[in-house]
Amino acid sequence: MLCADGPVRSLVELSLVGEHRRGHGGLYDALAAGRVDVARLRRALATVSLPRAADSRLVLAADITCWLRPSAHTSPQRILCRTTYGRGKDQHIPVPGRPYSVIFALETGRSSWTAPLDALRLAPGDDAATVTARQMRELVKRLVEAGQWKDGDPQMLIVVDAGYGVPRLAFLLKDLPVQVLGRMRSDRVLRRAAPQREPGVRGRPPRHGGEFVFGDPATWNIPDAQTVTPTRLHGTATARAWDRLHPRLTHRSAWIAQLGSLPVIEGTVIRLQVEHLPSGATPKPVWLWWSGADATPADINLLWQAFLRRFDIEHAFRLFKATLGWTCPKIRTPEAADRWSWLILAAFAQLRLARPLAADLRRPWETLSPPDRLTPARVRRDFRHLRPKAACPARAPKSSHPGPGRPPGHKNTRPTPRHDVHTVRKTDTMKPKAKKSTTPRPRRTG
Repeated sequence: MLCADGPVRSLVELSLVGEHRRGHGGLYDALAAGRVDVARLRRALATVSLPRAADSRLVLAADITCWLRPSAHTSPQRILCRTTYGRGKDQHIPVPGRPYSVIFALETGRSSWTAPLDALRLAPGDDAATVTARQMRELVKRLVEAGQWKDGDPQMLIVVDAGYGVPRLAFLLKDLPVQVLGRMRSDRVLRRAAPQREPGVRGRPPRHGGEFVFGDPATWNIPDAQTVTPTRLHGTATARAWDRLHPRLTHRSAWIAQLGSLPVIEGTVIRLQVEHLPSGATPKPVWLWWSGADATPADINLLWQAFLRRFDIEHAFRLFKATLGWTCPKIRTPEAADRWSWLILAAFAQLRLARPLAADLRRPWETLSPPDRLTPARVRRDFRHLRPKAACPARAPKSSHPGPGRPPGHKNTRPTPRHDVHTVRKTDTMKPKAKKSTTPRPRRTG
């Protein structure tokens, strides 16, 4: 796939590449009945050189992307994936597919390069935060074993979006050398630390302090730290931070199985406001929650800039799907989809290793780029010239003949079974659906 001239459209077209050396159906057979040593590949990805932040810490980003298969009725374990269709409409339409949780190591500065480290398919009924926490725990263990983190090094920073439940993810990973940073919805309500109990007061001591409403500036008070940073594309970026804020948790949703009293998960809230956007739209504030405390102005700048670097993984997903052909094959079984997904990650890892060796084979209408600023697509153009210099672990192909197949005139007596899409059923179906309010109330629990 790295030696093809253009984007990968199907697995059959890869047989036309000179480096393929197999028949047009060989790759489909390999994905259906082959084997990929995933554990060994995970250890290999953890041992390569990884990018680091300005303070030499590892910045890991997790996100979920969907392999949409709306018409694959014979494919099992499909889930309804929330996908946004229509530019500017903000409409989430559920489409059947297979969601994958992918973890990357982020680079500093504006770049389309990332280092994918792990990928895991979500099965029907899985919780995204729980699966990501387990996946991140195993990855951190491999990074420590590979020597990527040692005692005395800065803690790793994990960056996620609002769909994960950032405080819950921080609670699940509290025993690891990591810090969690993520975005929160703008309608959230957090609580301050409980005030000290005055002498002589009876009754149950309070567990929560006053409210901190994101949409009500009267509840913010004076920030504990504030920075003003000029940027090239967004004008002046103002970041304000408030320490020791936590959500008020309830025994429902992800915490329904938690026994006893629920924990108080304190962190730092950062409000980022930019002056303008490159598109000309009205900028909205971004609310971030960090699992650390007592943030300095240098920490605040590092945190919100690290969150903006999280969007670099969108370039990686676009390269996986549009150029390397991740979602192009019509694969039936989820096991075959996992094998193809790991081949995509292995190919991109080879592309990263070939980055300092590739020449700039630019088109006549493209501008000249420095050798250290080549994009993954430009490195892929020269990969065909670099491949003969590397060893090829594959054996020479053996001659074979196609099987007899189904005799002419005989019908298929074993049709492929069809599978329904997994959906979460509600217990109370007689309750009338409430009309969505145009002015929603702040979320005080979570």
